[in-house]
Amino acid sequence: MRVAAGSAVLWCAAALLAAGCTQAVPGSAVRAVPGIDDDSLSPLDVDTIMLDQAQMRAITGAGEDLTIVPTMDGKVPVDIDQFAESTPPQCRWVFAETQTFGPDIEEFHKTTFQHPPGGGLISQGAAAYRDPDTARRAFDDLVTRADDCRTTPLGPMFVGETTIAADSLQTRTDNGCGREYRVKNVVLVEVTACRFPSSVPTIVMANILARVPN
Repeated sequence: MRVAAGSAVLWCAAALLAAGCTQAVPGSAVRAVPGIDDDSLSPLDVDTIMLDQAQMRAITGAGEDLTIVPTMDGKVPVDIDQFAESTPPQCRWVFAETQTFGPDIEEFHKTTFQHPPGGGLISQGAAAYRDPDTARRAFDDLVTRADDCRTTPLGPMFVGETTIAADSLQTRTDNGCGREYRVKNVVLVEVTACRFPSSVPTIVMANILARVPN
């Protein structure tokens, strides 16, 4: 999809998560807009595994300074075309959630939080699929994309050091940003963070996964 109103917020957040810039976004958080899950064939409702603001504040240690970025609590994957089109094809998934999570999503929810005093952002996202095999294919495709991006000249900026295991993918860049992905049952979970200790996204991920049935 092409980003319309509110694209400036999405552009800043994408740039921060990819390149480590910082900028507080003013405004009030809004309820997530209707998503793609009205006719979901997934056995799992992703909303049941997302952490609330109080939990995110406790895990990050940011307290009330951690707030949801206005317009960035959504139930539809977002592609930032103006970034993706100027990025090497192997790395476009960094700015295209439809590539990150694949075409077979049944449910989706992603929320991004900001911590202006520390110049940080952290997001939690989850996509649910109709069965574990479909979720696994989405994860395997993502691992391939991340590995392909790593080998490009811009790989160090977009993915940096990558760690791949059977069910997980982790990226860490020198600018203090990173991404974590885990596949479990019918769900692919994403946690991204900039300017937070590396342990923080790992703890967020563990708490989300604890809510996913085996």
